Amino acid sequence: MAQVICDMSISLDGYVTGPNDSRENPFGDGARMLHQWMSDQATDEDRAILENVVNDWGAVVMGRKSFAKNEGAGGWGQGGPMGDLPCFVVTHQVPAESYPPVFTFVTDGVVSAIEQAKAAAGDKVVGLHGATVMQQALPLGLVDEIRVHVVPVLVGAGTPLFGVLDSSITLERTRVLATPAATHLSYRVVRSPGGE
Repeated sequence: MAQVICDMSISLDGYVTGPNDSRENPFGDGARMLHQWMSDQATDEDRAILENVVNDWGAVVMGRKSFAKNEGAGGWGQGGPMGDLPCFVVTHQVPAESYPPVFTFVTDGVVSAIEQAKAAAGDKVVGLHGATVMQQALPLGLVDEIRVHVVPVLVGAGTPLFGVLDSSITLERTRVLATPAATHLSYRVVRSPGGE
């Protein structure tokens, strides 16, 4: 069965975008460098991490805001964040417009979106794209692993990756790799005895 993994670039103070993010300014103010470890500043180690993501992922779950900021011309083009991989967009309402078949709009919540993504992914990874779906899925016990690529910048405001939790969640660190552009950290979410 597919694992559900959140894999995000973040600032040292925990933001995935800066303030004032929009379609015209998708990274937000002062946060463009959050993804430079994947391109301009990439080392062989950074490229290997990105290649593993590309090879391992089988489906994506994202929020409506991430979709709206990046779909189509000027964004991902005719695909999603991972090209032709199936993308399940959690939304309150299916849009009236027509979109490429890579996108499935899910109106009955993040649990349903993740179930559908797992079915599509087979034995590959379901990747969570965006902070909102992560914040919804983590407290429900739906996230198996958290991978963060911590970029040495303090953004100060914007979209935080982690929201407020009702209780603590124990993590087990499984990887630490520092490159000039980012510190790559992986954590397994520890399930409590008797939990899922």
